[in-house]
Amino acid sequence: MTELNSNEIKSRMEKAVDSLKKDLSGLRVGRASSSMLDQINVSAYGSIMPLNQVSTVSVPEARLLLVNVWDSSLVTTIDKSIRESPLGLNPMVEGNVIRINIPPLSEERRLEITKVAAKYAETSKIAVRNIRRDYVESVRKLQKNGEISEDQKHQDEILIQEITDIMIKNIDTVLLNKEKEILEN
Repeated sequence: MTELNSNEIKSRMEKAVDSLKKDLSGLRVGRASSSMLDQINVSAYGSIMPLNQVSTVSVPEARLLLVNVWDSSLVTTIDKSIRESPLGLNPMVEGNVIRINIPPLSEERRLEITKVAAKYAETSKIAVRNIRRDYVESVRKLQKNGEISEDQKHQDEILIQEITDIMIKNIDTVLLNKEKEILEN
């Protein structure tokens, strides 16, 4: 008799939720956050590197980011990467430090950001549903091969769906909280 590992299913689906949280943390909400610059990559030392591997990002004030560049030869490259990012930021270079004032968001920009957040959430839901599909297929295969009974297959499918429903609710909650954060700041 093969037992369905619900912890394994939860763990795989929670990775999709965690990925969503990481993606959403990079969205600009009107106040500074060091994670805003996580998706920015810089051409340095002959390869593309994440910004946080060539500098330190700090948040001294609610609407200010400071990027302390470790190698002065990379300052202009980092400045250009930040300017060209979809974040709409306008950095100012002062020696090895790049100051980035975070302007308040317009209502139109807030709505655009909530649409991006919704796309991230939908991608996570698709990932969760794909995991559900994989487990349901494996349970059906076990039943077809005679390793589990029809009743066990039915119970396993119900369990998989219950876990899926919980994860989809978690994704919706994460999205709702992020939309509230975006629209209220």
